[in-house]
Amino acid sequence: MSRWTLTGATTEYTVTASREWLELHSWGPHGISRGPSPLAWHGRLQYLTPGDVAPVEYATDGLRPFLGADLHASGLRWEFVSAESGDGLRVTFADTLTGLRSQQCYRFAPGTDVVERWVTLHHDGTAPVALSAFGSAGFPVPTPHGARLHYLHGQWAQEFTAATLDLPRGRFAIGSAQGVTGHQFSPYLAVQDRLDDAATWGVQIAWSGSWEITAEADAAGTTRVRAGRRLSDGPITLAPGETLTSPVAAGAFSGEGIDGLARAWHDHERRAARPGPATVVYNSWEATTFDVTAAGQLALADVAADLGVETFVVDDGWFTGRTDDTGGLGDWSPDPAKFPDGFGAFVEAVRAKGLGFGLWVEPEMVNPASALYAEHPDWVYRIDGRPQTTIRHQYLLDLGRPDVEEFVRSTLGSLLSSYPIDYLKWDFNRPRTEAESPSADGRHVAALYRILDHLRSAHPGVRVEGCAAGGARADLAMAARTDVLWPSDNTAPMDRLRIQHGFLAAHAPHLMSSWVTDAPGLFDTRPRSLDFRFVLACAGVLGIGADIASWSPSQRDTARRWIARYLGVRDVITGGTVHRIGSPDADRCAVQYTLGPRTVVLAWNTGRSDGFGAVPGRDVRLPLRGLRAGAIYRDGDAEYSGAHLTTAGLPVRWDRERDAAMIVLSEERT
Repeated sequence: MSRWTLTGATTEYTVTASREWLELHSWGPHGISRGPSPLAWHGRLQYLTPGDVAPVEYATDGLRPFLGADLHASGLRWEFVSAESGDGLRVTFADTLTGLRSQQCYRFAPGTDVVERWVTLHHDGTAPVALSAFGSAGFPVPTPHGARLHYLHGQWAQEFTAATLDLPRGRFAIGSAQGVTGHQFSPYLAVQDRLDDAATWGVQIAWSGSWEITAEADAAGTTRVRAGRRLSDGPITLAPGETLTSPVAAGAFSGEGIDGLARAWHDHERRAARPGPATVVYNSWEATTFDVTAAGQLALADVAADLGVETFVVDDGWFTGRTDDTGGLGDWSPDPAKFPDGFGAFVEAVRAKGLGFGLWVEPEMVNPASALYAEHPDWVYRIDGRPQTTIRHQYLLDLGRPDVEEFVRSTLGSLLSSYPIDYLKWDFNRPRTEAESPSADGRHVAALYRILDHLRSAHPGVRVEGCAAGGARADLAMAARTDVLWPSDNTAPMDRLRIQHGFLAAHAPHLMSSWVTDAPGLFDTRPRSLDFRFVLACAGVLGIGADIASWSPSQRDTARRWIARYLGVRDVITGGTVHRIGSPDADRCAVQYTLGPRTVVLAWNTGRSDGFGAVPGRDVRLPLRGLRAGAIYRDGDAEYSGAHLTTAGLPVRWDRERDAAMIVLSEERT
């Protein structure tokens, strides 16, 4: 039996080949393959096939008919053809009856512990083959005492809510059928044995269309995680001579629990990050909504520049026909009535204040009340004879059409070539409906990726923020093609704390766009100070979205102070090793970032704000991680040993005037 071991930074992934499939031998720290497979099985089969019990890496419905297959196509059965190793591993199997040939591909992302897997199908036969399921990979995980699953769920304004469940036996599934990643679930799943919270396996899918991740715990102590596209519009037909490639399914292992798994994902996403810091942004939406005027925006830009903001972003309402959300989408020309001296002069006036300039766009959308829709009503998703569904008064353009893809590409290119724009906030405020073809999902997403890749290549100085009515398009594929992601439209302090805690389980802080606003709580209405809001926004990429023109001198002083502090530690926060401490529902809640000799700790009071000092109490202690026990760490005049910080914990004290803190520790080298 052939065997291959792929090696990551600290982990390895070993597979073996039989005549009909690949099996996972072991997955874990370096050296785990030197011994018998923890997934090996023995005993007599009763009422099942060998493929239903074996740790099969990519199963067809013909080989694993009962307990969940990755590829469904009329009972396919593979036969081994060849294998190529070197830069990763590529193993080819074929089905002689249909003529389908699969290449199962593996590689570790360089310098990380994330193994990337995907499958390419090529049709060498003579008759079309319908695929009713087309997954990317299966990941068998040893869970002898049953599985403990960690996932992220939510809805609009409540994305990335962390949840845990025990699965002693059976099936658990998450996904989206909306043609977009969606608010309901993040494409992320972590698996542990129920009696071991250290060894942790995680799976994500790099796909921005419909998707699914399924975990199936069997009776023999294995949980198999399947990840891939969800064919919600019906089977895909593969014609003779055609080739189809799945999205990448990414897997990671950590022996340091859920938080260690998060660090593996962070390292992976940093690999695709472009050099240079993400700038401190001011976004004008909450200040002006659709009432955009040159004078009003320049007044806000004056304040933003005075506060220390680096980039000024004009949100929705700058283009022709956009006085509310019922019209204008698709007509991406600056409104001359709003910019009487010309849009170019307005942009230069913003830049003259020392600010970069950014724009909000939603290029995949069109309003029925627009010149674009009047000229091209056939460009939207529709089914002849059926009524069209409007959501937020808009339709979705069929980006899979070459003429629509070219329109979006050229429209954005024209804007970026005509004006010195440094930043685009790319929004997506409705899911897809009325897809006439089962392949629409794949065509749309592929075109989206081509446009984003083109923008990065043709306009390398432009930063792109990915947004979709909040966090409905946050996934590994978008993380690799944008500079920041907008986790949620909810910026209320206690609500946002929970959202960001979940976001950092799956994604790195350099991607987490976070604003200071005046928004009240939507789900948790407890008030918090402006300091709390700033410390919270400093946890990723700091921005401001409040109506700063109405802020008092005291509020503006607070903003200047926090922006200056953030800029002094931005490299640590966006590039450091992250340890989450506690949670928003615990007595202590903090995030630690360590880069070289510097450690930044952001902490928040998640409890009541009254009663401090009226009765005896003790400081909240935050146990830090990854510090040298014998080293000395200083915060101004305060001095701590590494042993104290990791064992007793960093002390913080809350009172009526202090509900959040940023502590910056410097290690003294000895």
